[in-house]
Amino acid sequence: MPASLFSTLNISRTDILSRLRDLDVTSNNLANVNTSGFKANRSNFQEMLNERLKEGTRIPNTQLMQMQGSLRDSDNPLDWAIQGEGFFSVTLPNGDTGYTRDGTFTLDTNRDLVNANGYPLIWDGEVPEDALEVTVQQDGTLVATNAAWVSTDIGTVELTNFPNPTGLTGYGDNIWLESDSSGAAQTGAPGEENLGILVSHKVEQSNVDLGRELSRLMTLQRSFGMSISAFQQTDSMISLAINLRKA
Repeated sequence: MPASLFSTLNISRTDILSRLRDLDVTSNNLANVNTSGFKANRSNFQEMLNERLKEGTRIPNTQLMQMQGSLRDSDNPLDWAIQGEGFFSVTLPNGDTGYTRDGTFTLDTNRDLVNANGYPLIWDGEVPEDALEVTVQQDGTLVATNAAWVSTDIGTVELTNFPNPTGLTGYGDNIWLESDSSGAAQTGAPGEENLGILVSHKVEQSNVDLGRELSRLMTLQRSFGMSISAFQQTDSMISLAINLRKA
């Protein structure tokens, strides 16, 4: 039986698996179109070759798209947006450091600044008991205002960037982790080289392009259908060849 039939079957199989994984990436982008600070992912396809035959494609990794999301006004003084490059650093439940663009913070019962998932923001101060409002300045200085409208600097928050931020690994909960591909974390004050500034009363919206993702979804549907059809037809040809040989 021609080996090319099995090669075609394998190419169809790997293409189906690749399309399914790409569908997961696209679906996740669409699901987070309204998630603050979310960055879209893109699948990177790679052709699979051996010494003689093409063996289809696979997705070895996904790439984080770092375009700036639009900034939306907010009445909450603890809503902070990064205008430019960089990430907020938060402490994860296992003690590791995670990185996020979502700057919608709140004060928990311990008066710690936490993100929407309850992960504490990493910064070098503490919020006073009499503070009624906490805001952030462009350089990362946190300012607390009490009932007498007296404002006091209470610490600073730094931003973190990476040599290759598109290589960060997804953790979930709109959090990313350092990886070999991203390079080592580089922390500094907002406004320094390769770091953006902080803006209070602003929320960075998702950078997902809804039209692009919906178009991608339709393209994937057609591609997946073609791969399924090729797989079924090749399988039928192999079955026919086997039956003819038996006869």
